[in-house]
Amino acid sequence: MRIFNQSPPSETETKKRILQAAQRLFARSGYDGTTTRDLAAAAGVAEGTLFRHFDNKKAILIEVATEGWVELLTDLLTELSEMGSYKAVAQVMRRRMLNIRENSDMMRVCFLEAQFHPDLRDRIQLEVIGKMTNVAEAFFETAMEKGVYRKMNPKIVAQVFLGMFAVAGFSQNTIMEPNASPQQMQEMAEGLADIFLNGVLLKDE
Repeated sequence: MRIFNQSPPSETETKKRILQAAQRLFARSGYDGTTTRDLAAAAGVAEGTLFRHFDNKKAILIEVATEGWVELLTDLLTELSEMGSYKAVAQVMRRRMLNIRENSDMMRVCFLEAQFHPDLRDRIQLEVIGKMTNVAEAFFETAMEKGVYRKMNPKIVAQVFLGMFAVAGFSQNTIMEPNASPQQMQEMAEGLADIFLNGVLLKDE
């Protein structure tokens, strides 16, 4: 019986493998503790192949970070557009917690390495965080115009929301116990949403 060899991976598949390997290694060993030889071996490619796709190791770091953040931004945009009502914040928070848990390596790389690489920090700020703020600001401004939320500076509301979004993502490794149950994550999401929507002060009768 004749066995046919599998076709070699496409350039797109090879690049994706390099980025996935880089995300794992940077999260585990740090940027400085990872060599291009390590990256090539983990991706199953020659070092020359790696440099055919990326100019240097820094370019790989920046793409790992920005590509991951763009995926998170796209997910957030989708969820905001599909929100059943402007008050369905808890569901969005819970999905964010689950989603960021799945992207914990990427988040660890971003937050650790951005401290040491101003160009990475600037790229994330310009291409991702700024866009996320603008999208959330427009969302909340529309809600205010419809009378769902009280009138206030929508940009500040957007920044508070995104801050809670970050807390929701990291809570299972910081505020909450590791490997929190779905019920615990739901309670955290509902608590964040309740504070966001209603505050913590008792309302005057």
